[in-house]
Amino acid sequence: MIITQTPFRMSFFGGGTDFPEFYKQYGGSVLSATFDKYCYVTVRHLPPFFDYCTELSYAKTERVSDVGQIQHPAIREAMNMLDMHDLRLSYEADLPARSGLGTSSSFAVGMLLAFHSLKGKYVDKRTLADQAVYLERVLCAESGGVQDQIAASFGGFNRICFDADGYTVSPVILSPQRKEELNENLMLFFTGFSRFSADIQTETKKCLKNRKDQLLEMLCLVDDAEKVLTSKADLEQFGKLLDYTWRLKRGITSQISTDSIDLIYEKALRAGATGGKLLGAGGGGFLLFYVEKDRQKKVREALEDLLYVPFVFENAGTKVVHYTPESYTPRL
Repeated sequence: MIITQTPFRMSFFGGGTDFPEFYKQYGGSVLSATFDKYCYVTVRHLPPFFDYCTELSYAKTERVSDVGQIQHPAIREAMNMLDMHDLRLSYEADLPARSGLGTSSSFAVGMLLAFHSLKGKYVDKRTLADQAVYLERVLCAESGGVQDQIAASFGGFNRICFDADGYTVSPVILSPQRKEELNENLMLFFTGFSRFSADIQTETKKCLKNRKDQLLEMLCLVDDAEKVLTSKADLEQFGKLLDYTWRLKRGITSQISTDSIDLIYEKALRAGATGGKLLGAGGGGFLLFYVEKDRQKKVREALEDLLYVPFVFENAGTKVVHYTPESYTPRL
C-alpha cells in the first residue's frame, strides 16, 4: 500500500504567463508557494476476489473490469501511461476541489508518485511535474498553464520561470522571520463558489493574443514582488502589488471574476485589507488578502459569512507518507 501527500499551492503573481502559447514567445514567470493543506492518494493492488479489477473512490465510486471503462480521465490516462492494472485507489483532501488551489494538478502529481512507488520505482520531482503536465494538458487535453503541477511536485516558496526551452524553479530567499511575517499577514477565505478551472482557462487562452500588454505587465510584477520580499521594503507593498495584479487579471476575461466576488473584495478593502486576489483561474473558490495584524479582526468581521482558513507555508512538496511493498501477480 502507498499513501502520498501532496500540497496545494497559492499563486501570487504571474498567473497566465505560464501558458505555453504565451511564454514560448515572451517568456513567463510566476511567484507561488505551497502550504499545509494537502490531498492524499492511497493506492494498492486489488485482491483477486471480485468481479471487477479496479476500484476508485473520489467524489464518486467506480468499479470497472477494464481500464478503458474508467470515467475519470486523469486516472484512466495515468493508468494507461504507466501500465497500471488491478488497483484500488482512493482520494481525499483537506480543501475542496475546483477552488483555485491547483487541486486537480496536486491530485495528478500525487497519483503518479503513488503509481511509481507501487512499482518500487524512485522518481524525481521534475519528472513527476513533467509527467503531470503531459497527463493533464496532452492526454486529457485540458486547457491551462503549467505552474500548478510544478508547484505541487517541488513544494516551497518559489519563482518558476518559463521559456521556449522549459522551466527553472528557484527558491525565493527569505529569512525565516520575514517569511513568517508574510505568512501571518495573509488571510485566506473560501467564497463558497466553485467552478471548473478548465472552462475558464479555455476562455483565458482565447484572450492571450488580445491581452498581451496586460500579461507582460503582470510578468513585470513578478520582479517587483520578489524585490519587495527579498529587500528591506515594507511588506505592505506586497499587498498593494497583489491588488494591482488582481485588477489586471480580472480584465483579461469577464469569467475571471463575478459581481459577488467583486463585492466581497471591496468589502475586505474597506475593512482594512491592503490588497488581495482570487486564487486560481477565477470564477470562485478562495480569496487571499494581505492584511496587517491590527486590521485582521475587522476584516474577519466584515467577511463573517465566509469560511476563514488559517495556513502555514510548507517546503516539502509531494511525498510518500506510507510505503508497504506488496507482491503482485497479474490476473490471467
